[in-house]
Amino acid sequence: MNKNLYHVLGISKDASETEIKSAYRKLARKYHPDLNKDDKSAAEKFKEVSCAYDILGDKEKRKKYDSGEIDCDGKPTGYGAGFGGAGGNYQSYSYGGGNPFGAGGFGGSAGGFDFSSIFGDDIFSQFGGAAQGGFSGRGRRPRKGEDINYTMQIDFLTAAQGAEKTVSLNGKSINVKIPAGTQNGQTLRLKGLGQPSLSGGEAGDVLITMNVGGHPYFSADGLNILLELPITMKEAVLGAKVTIPTISGKVAVNVPPYSTSGEKLRLKGKGIKSKSGQGDEIVTLKIVAPKIKNAELEKALAGLPDENVRTF
Repeated sequence: MNKNLYHVLGISKDASETEIKSAYRKLARKYHPDLNKDDKSAAEKFKEVSCAYDILGDKEKRKKYDSGEIDCDGKPTGYGAGFGGAGGNYQSYSYGGGNPFGAGGFGGSAGGFDFSSIFGDDIFSQFGGAAQGGFSGRGRRPRKGEDINYTMQIDFLTAAQGAEKTVSLNGKSINVKIPAGTQNGQTLRLKGLGQPSLSGGEAGDVLITMNVGGHPYFSADGLNILLELPITMKEAVLGAKVTIPTISGKVAVNVPPYSTSGEKLRLKGKGIKSKSGQGDEIVTLKIVAPKIKNAELEKALAGLPDENVRTF
C-alpha cells in the first residue's frame, strides 16, 4: 500500500490523537466485513484503514512515518536507524490466504492487530467472534443492541390513574402501559423493543421518560392528592357542606364551624391507588375575604370581642 495514511483516514497531518481515533472508528464501522459480507472492496478498504491507524494511532510510529523513517506499511525506508531485519520496530501484517479477517488476519495473537488494546470493550464487540469470521478473536459474547430513548408527554390525571397509550417507534406501534402514580421524570423500560444487535445478541430496550403535565388545582405528594379549597368567611365561621373534586369524581365534604386557613381535611382512599398502596386526598382550607364592600358584615365584625390570635 503506497498511500498517504492521513488521506486514508480523511484527516489532516496535524490531526490530534482524538481526531485520529474518531476517524478510524467511523471508517472501521463503515467498512467492517461483518456489515459488508461478500464485498471485497470494503474488506480491502477496512484493511487500509486498520493499517493506517496502526501507525498514526501510535505516537512513536507516527513520528517515524512523518519523518520518513518508515513507509505507509510500517516498513523501514532506510533513512533512519533502528529499523529493518528482525530488529525492526514496526508492526507487520499477515493476512495469509483466503479470508483476511479470520484467525490469520486481524485479532488473536498471530501477529495481527488487536483491537481490544485500543478500545477495550470497543465497537468490535458488536460483531461476531473468530468462529464466525469476525474480529473478536477472544470469543466475546454477542453484544446487546442499542436502547431507544423516548419522551412521552402525559397529563396529570393519566399519571395519577394510569392508562394505556400507543406510540410509534421505528415505524412500529407499541402499547405502553402507564402505571398509576407515575412520577414526572420516571422512566419505563420496554425490554427487547430497541435496536437489534449487530452480532446476534438480544435486542436493546425502549426507555420511555414520562413528562407529566400540571393540573389546575391538583398536585401530588407520593400517593396523596393535594387540593387547596377556598371557602368564604361565612362557611369558615358557620361551617358548610361543599362539593369538591377528586381524581375519581366529585364528593361532598363538611367544613367544620370556626375553621381556619391552613386547616386540613383528609379524604381516606381518594388518592392514587397503585401496587404499593392507596393514598388519600388532603384538602387544605383557605379563607377568602369578600371582594365587595359589605356594611352589615363590617358592623357585625366590629361588634365581636377582640381576640389575641398572635403568639409573637
